Amino acid sequence: MTLTRQNFEQLGLPVGPYTHAVRHDNTLYTSGFTAFGTDAQNGTAYEQTHAVLDQLEFIARQYGKGLTDLLKVTVFVSDPADIPGIREAAQSRYGDAIPASSLVLISGLFSPELRVEIEGIFAL
Repeated sequence: MTLTRQNFEQLGLPVGPYTHAVRHDNTLYTSGFTAFGTDAQNGTAYEQTHAVLDQLEFIARQYGKGLTDLLKVTVFVSDPADIPGIREAAQSRYGDAIPASSLVLISGLFSPELRVEIEGIFAL
């Protein structure tokens, strides 16, 4: 079994005890990503979702893959009113390659302007 942990300077190095992505054989697991530090940080849930999916797509491309290789996402949202915007943004990016998904309602994220966090699992 091959296990590789990788951080990407382009995404900002982690300040806590986590790794951007962990590859185990032919599966890639990502940490949760938010729009923190992006132009969308103070934007709508729709805009933040696009920013998060940009980051997940960046990671996938480092392994020669894309969002079409997403097996599963877990979406964390603190305001149910944001769910339609998150779904609209995700659908526009997934196309016909819709991954399995869990949506978790939470009390908040680490910074008050953040509206959504998404972690992904990719097939490699």
